[in-house]
Amino acid sequence: MTVRIASITPDTPVFLAPMAGITDLPFRTLVRRFGAGLVVSEMVGSQEMVQAKPSVRAKAELGLGVEGTAVQIAGREAHWMAEAARMAEAGGARIIDINMGCPAKKVTSGYSGSALMKTPDHALSLIEAVVNAVSVPVTLKTRLGWDDASLNAAPLARRAQEAGVQMVTIHGRTRCQFYKGTADWAAIADVVQALDLPVIANGDIVDTATARKALSLSGAGGVMVGRGARGRPWQLAAIAAGLEGRGQCPEPQGHDLADLVAEHHAAILSFYGQELGMKNARKHLGWYLDAAGQGAHPERHALLTETHPDRIAPRLRRILAEAPVEVAA
Repeated sequence: MTVRIASITPDTPVFLAPMAGITDLPFRTLVRRFGAGLVVSEMVGSQEMVQAKPSVRAKAELGLGVEGTAVQIAGREAHWMAEAARMAEAGGARIIDINMGCPAKKVTSGYSGSALMKTPDHALSLIEAVVNAVSVPVTLKTRLGWDDASLNAAPLARRAQEAGVQMVTIHGRTRCQFYKGTADWAAIADVVQALDLPVIANGDIVDTATARKALSLSGAGGVMVGRGARGRPWQLAAIAAGLEGRGQCPEPQGHDLADLVAEHHAAILSFYGQELGMKNARKHLGWYLDAAGQGAHPERHALLTETHPDRIAPRLRRILAEAPVEVAA
């Protein structure tokens, strides 16, 4: 199974979804190292990126030229979308992804993200502006529609293809569902049938079994994993191995897992600085403990509230060495 994005052919058809506050450079680097076909950056506001707001620019600039990485931009004005795309390409981005799927109120209230599915003509103008601004492949990520009464992903994707988009990813929910209920992978089939481009299925894909079912019901060419990768940066590689019949992919356990988490923690501190890094790392530490079956460990609270970086690794070794995890492809 191969996905081709213009001239780019990812190693596997298992991609990392963009997740705000999660898919930063340290996490993407780790997921990519284990083996992911494509990793996508956190969503970056186009106008904020161009106007050089530090917190936004840092997300986009660092790691731009890394192989197998797409930079996702969002916005509501063609000018800023085009300028942000040009800036990302100039910085080394290999793929530009357009966000028309984010359901967050702070995004949709600004008529960006999935709110654009309510105004397909305007959405198309943004797509055309980005495609015309760069020479690298442009991809699109949407939901099935705004709500159950406006399931317009297929016609919008068809128009995006005609405008020059090279791949479309569909989260199998509407915006109004947010993350409630279950993803409707079968509904993605309408988009697959409407296009001559690769379509990627997204939503509730957490292991090989769910990936197989999503591919079977949707007919998509690949899958995108989001929340299933939290605390399991190796999970995309495990899913790819399962889909390709390469058997189970060993997961880090015990001291090896503790060393991996400590390495990730150090990378977060290096990226953000100690004060902000310690805060940002807490959610990742919690997810690692949950994934290792140690969500209720008596030292969990002490680990997540620790203020001294040099005490993190010893605490991790004490906790995780007690919790060998079963391999789950």
